Amino acid sequence: MQSDDVKAKLEYICSQFRIEGEILVYRWIPAGHINTAYYVAVYNGKEIYQLLIQRVNTYVFRDPVGMMKNIELLTEHIRSKEPTMEKRRRLHFRHTEARKNYLVLRDGAALGPNEDFDPLDESIEFWRVYNFIEYSTSFETAEGNPEVLRMSGKAFGKFLRQLEDFEADRLIESIPHFHDTRYRLNHFFSDVERDELGRAASCEEEIRLIERYRDFGCTLCRQIDDGILPTRVTHNDTKTNNILFDKDNLDPLVVIDLDTCMPGLACYDFGDTIRFAACTAEEDQPEGMSLDLGLMKAYTEGYMSEAGCVLTDAEVDSLATGAAVITLELASRFLGDYLIGDKYFRIDYPEQNLRRAQAQLRLFVDMMDHMEEMQQIVKDSAGRE
Repeated sequence: MQSDDVKAKLEYICSQFRIEGEILVYRWIPAGHINTAYYVAVYNGKEIYQLLIQRVNTYVFRDPVGMMKNIELLTEHIRSKEPTMEKRRRLHFRHTEARKNYLVLRDGAALGPNEDFDPLDESIEFWRVYNFIEYSTSFETAEGNPEVLRMSGKAFGKFLRQLEDFEADRLIESIPHFHDTRYRLNHFFSDVERDELGRAASCEEEIRLIERYRDFGCTLCRQIDDGILPTRVTHNDTKTNNILFDKDNLDPLVVIDLDTCMPGLACYDFGDTIRFAACTAEEDQPEGMSLDLGLMKAYTEGYMSEAGCVLTDAEVDSLATGAAVITLELASRFLGDYLIGDKYFRIDYPEQNLRRAQAQLRLFVDMMDHMEEMQQIVKDSAGRE
C-alpha cells in the first residue's frame, strides 16, 4: 500500500472512532508477528493525541468481536479496582459512535454496528485504536538482566492480583485448547503416527523423549479434573515484550497485548516466562540451552511480591511444574509442526522448528534435573513451608 493510501486509511479510521484533527505523523511498528500496528499522532488544534492503530489478524483470531469483548471486560475491571491510576498505567480503547471498541471495514468502508461478517473474508479488515503509552520502553528479551526479570514478575503478578475477583468463565476462549497439554500431546502423537512427510525418522530421539514424559505432561490437566487448581484469568503470552516499563527506572507500567487472555492456570503464565526468559540460549539454539536459576529466582521474587497473597498453596506448588510442563508442551508443538511441514510457526530456515523443539527439550530435561531447586525457590519467594 502506498504511503498516501496508508494515511488516508488511518484518517478514515480515526474519523470512525470520533478522533478529530490532522495526522501529524504516522509510522508502521515492525514489532509483532500477528497483527499490524501503526503509531499515529493527531493534532486537533489544542492538543496532540498519541495513538496505536492496529489491524487484527482475523485468520488467527477467528472471533475478533468476542476477543474485543474480553478486552473490554478486563480493562474496565482493572480501572474499577484502581480508578485513580495515572493514564500511562492503563489501556484505554477508543469507541465508535455505536460504542464499539472495534471497527470492521469491508472493501474500505465501515460496516454497520450490527452487520454480520466472515472473519476469513479477504475483503474484511478489523481495526482497533488505543492510547500510546508515553515515556515507556519494552524488552524483546530480558537479556540476562535479573532486574528486568524481577520487574516483569512484579508486572504479571500484579495483573493476576488485579483480576483475582474476576470470573474467568465470563471470557471466551480466543484460541481453543491453547494450553490443554493433554490435547496438545494427543495431537502431536497423531502427527507422528501419520508422518505424512516421512520426517519422523530424523527425530526419533526427540519423539521417544516426549513419549517418556507424556504422563508427566498431563499432570496439570489431572489437577484441573480433580478440582485442585482454580481457573483464573491468564494472559497466555507472558513475555517481557508484553510489558511496558518506565524509561527511567524500569518501573512496570502496564501489561499489554491482551488478545490471548482467557480462562487458564496461573502456573502456565508463570511457567511461560521462565521458559522464555530464564534460559541461557535463543529459542532455536539447543547448544548451551539450560535453565538459569538466578534469573528464575529474580522473576519469582517479583511475581510473589504481588501475587503471593492471591495464590493458593496448591497453585504455589504447581508453579515449578508448570514451567516444565509448558516447555514440554511447546517442544511437542514445534516438533509436530516440523512433522507436518512447518504450517503454524514461521521459520527462517529449514529445520528451524526441529531445532526449536530440540532446544525446548534440553531446557525441559534441565528443569527436571533441577526441579527440587526450582520448587525451593518458589517456596522461599512465597514464604510458604
